[in-house]
Amino acid sequence: MMAPWKASLISKGAQWPKTTHLLPSRPQARQEATVETAAWFITNVQVSGGGPSVSMVMKTLGDTENGALRHHRWNLPLGPQGTVQTAVEFQVTTQTPSLNFLLGSSASLHCGFSLAPGLDLTSVEWRLQHKGSGQLVYSWTPEQGQAKREGATLEPEQQLMAGDASLTLPSLTLQDEGAYICQITTTLYRAQQIIQLHVQASPKVRLSLANEALPPTLTCTAAGYYPLDVTVTWTREEPGGTPVPVSGASFSSLRQSAAGTYTISSSLIAEPGSAGATYTCQVTHISLEEPLEASTSVAPPERRMAFGILVASSLFLLALLFLGLQRRQATSPRSEALWVDTLLPHSKKEE
Repeated sequence: MMAPWKASLISKGAQWPKTTHLLPSRPQARQEATVETAAWFITNVQVSGGGPSVSMVMKTLGDTENGALRHHRWNLPLGPQGTVQTAVEFQVTTQTPSLNFLLGSSASLHCGFSLAPGLDLTSVEWRLQHKGSGQLVYSWTPEQGQAKREGATLEPEQQLMAGDASLTLPSLTLQDEGAYICQITTTLYRAQQIIQLHVQASPKVRLSLANEALPPTLTCTAAGYYPLDVTVTWTREEPGGTPVPVSGASFSSLRQSAAGTYTISSSLIAEPGSAGATYTCQVTHISLEEPLEASTSVAPPERRMAFGILVASSLFLLALLFLGLQRRQATSPRSEALWVDTLLPHSKKEE
């Protein structure tokens, strides 16, 4: 479904409204012959739902007959159906008005154009607008092409002259995010397309037992994600049961890395019950097709105590064994020397 058809007059002798709807209107006969003039409109059309976008420069078709119908307000020549007739002189299009790319990947921003006969391409310019500031990314003229952003490339010359001014950006960083303006200039006209580039980074999830004392505390960490919004939820499942949502988790302060990604932790006091329970941490983020999950089992107090005693006993036995080995190594050389001293004859001892 097309967006409403709108046009802005960019060149005509009289004062015209900046924006007008090109709709059928009641025609009226021209009372007297006037000097034929032309008007130019620039029109933006975009398919809803993030579809292709087109910017067109259109020129009205002049009348060649005396008595031709004209618009009663704007004095423009009208067709048989009472509409203003125009021809497209120049257009700039993009198939990708909004794009999402992962941090570190490469992005291709599409920008195409077509010219009426007699028009020549004079320059191509890509600019980035983000958070109130702008910067030049790439500029091209028939004399040279110049990249202001490291690694940025334009299509080869033959593709460019055929109407493809797409831009490629390798190794995306968070500083590459923003609105990219593809501006095409010809000998008579200038038009542009705006492409929104969103850079994303997926979180890495880690679930750990932060406190082994009773009651145990679990910590779920979502690290290295972008943009900011992330959701962390908990569920608890007893043996043979179904997962049940758990509330009462606390969150750490938000931390931001030098690269601009975020990290946050969620902590929950576990209640294993008499049979133990499995806790699952689920992280949802715009960069993920499906939520990430991490699970751990928490044993009941009796089993944890028995396990603790077993671990303590094992450590005690290992310590005793280690001390015994240390003592044996310390005494073994002296014992062997005494034994040799006893067996040797007195003459050998003097030697």
